[in-house]
Amino acid sequence: MKFVLLSMYVLGLAGLTFNRKHLLSALLCLEGMMLTLFMALSLWTLQLNSMNFASSPLLLLAFSACEASVGLALLVATTRTHGSDRLSTLNLLQC
Repeated sequence: MKFVLLSMYVLGLAGLTFNRKHLLSALLCLEGMMLTLFMALSLWTLQLNSMNFASSPLLLLAFSACEASVGLALLVATTRTHGSDRLSTLNLLQC
């Protein structure tokens, strides 16, 4: 199970580093990585049989939802101002 979670995380990280054409694909890779971390943290909490860490997967899920909403807001703003979500059209020197 640890190998599956590690390979899921590495695949998300590889997709984030090698597939840098669209902002939406980068956001999907980030969401996949956060889902992998949520599953790993949930399984770790279940293996410990302790209620001390029971709220940590929910806290990670809440932060993941906030990250997703900010990412979608940036995607909408970028699409409105630049016309597409391609990362090559973004220029940090332009205001």
